[in-house]
Amino acid sequence: MNKERLLSLDIFRGFTILLMTIVNNPGSWSAIYPPLAHAEWHGCTPTDLVFPFFIFIMGTAVPFAIPEKIWNVTVLQKIAIRSARIFCLGLFLNFFSTIEVFGLEGTSVLIARIVITLLVAYALLGNFSTNVKAGLAFGLLGLMLILAFSGIEAYSEVRIPGVLQRIGIIYFIVAILYIKSNYKLQLIIAGLLLVAYWAIMTLIPVPGIGPANLDKGTNLAAWLDNILLNGHLWGASKTWDPEGILSTIPAIATGIIGMLIGQLFHLPISKMAIVKRVALYGLGLLALGLVWNSVFPINKSLWTSSYVLYTAGIASLCLIALYYIIDVANYSKWTKVFLFWGVNPMIVFFFSGIIPRVLSGIQIQNPNLPTETLSVQTYLYDFIISPSFENPMNASLGYALSYAAFWCVILWILFKKKLIFKV
Repeated sequence: MNKERLLSLDIFRGFTILLMTIVNNPGSWSAIYPPLAHAEWHGCTPTDLVFPFFIFIMGTAVPFAIPEKIWNVTVLQKIAIRSARIFCLGLFLNFFSTIEVFGLEGTSVLIARIVITLLVAYALLGNFSTNVKAGLAFGLLGLMLILAFSGIEAYSEVRIPGVLQRIGIIYFIVAILYIKSNYKLQLIIAGLLLVAYWAIMTLIPVPGIGPANLDKGTNLAAWLDNILLNGHLWGASKTWDPEGILSTIPAIATGIIGMLIGQLFHLPISKMAIVKRVALYGLGLLALGLVWNSVFPINKSLWTSSYVLYTAGIASLCLIALYYIIDVANYSKWTKVFLFWGVNPMIVFFFSGIIPRVLSGIQIQNPNLPTETLSVQTYLYDFIISPSFENPMNASLGYALSYAAFWCVILWILFKKKLIFKV
């Protein structure tokens, strides 16, 4: 049976990754419009929708990517390899700036890092036999984990969790759950995960700290991350991680909800009946999230159960609105640019993270202070983009949009050449 594609889902994915590129690459992190920044703690901004949208979309795509529920060693192997490849791409992003090669420094080590990056990208995105894919993916994963926990100073604080790492884990679980269970069981599991996480976070005391709490750095999720991944966490303080271990539990529910919504598109009913059903479910999820918010606040960093329902509700409504416009009303002429982004998400995700790291590593002479240097990234913003704007926030946004435009050109070329890179 051939795999199906849903144009509106590709467009939704493209819009989401375009938004991710914009919010992740401002000219200055100190000059950002509030909707383009994450909520300080509790709450949800448009930026806080990006990551759960990715996971929701991934879950929705599973029924389209796996047209037949066949379970055997080959299927398990394919799912495991894809998960490992996604996980490795994310983990390598965390390694990039710490890579050391024979004591090289400055430009020399940067060139070495770029060469290694291209080799890693080829290994994890190349189209090889199943055995070769498995060997490369699990070999690289093992190597990076050994380096991280080897005691070598350069890698002693490499962050282990991350966005792609979480996506890889959730894909593995959701894909297997889709094949091995029915709709009712999937719904029950999602509900149990959300209720269990709420109970764990709000009822279990935090060892060495005190009563259960939802504060930054002192909650149970932060405690567990420090116990199991001490030193390998996010940020300068290394005391907690927004993609940590415990908060991955409700994130799995985000993927399952996406998968449940995806299965609705395969029901033997009319397109308008699908629209009505998904819209109803989306509104229900949104309402439940807002209700739960009163006792378990919407929080992206903790990935609270209310956050799962709230963002899944919004994602469902966005998807079904696009489905109605594109797949029902057949109004799709405006979608091409988002399609460029939607069919090659891993290339953007990986290299849009590598390029800023490279630009910040290349040092050039400061035009205003000849005795000092600055990074190419700083030069582009301070001397090319910023002088064109009076408002620092507009300048910062202008830089982000320029970077997105650069990627539009790259993705358009790949699309024209029919080059689609899949993990």
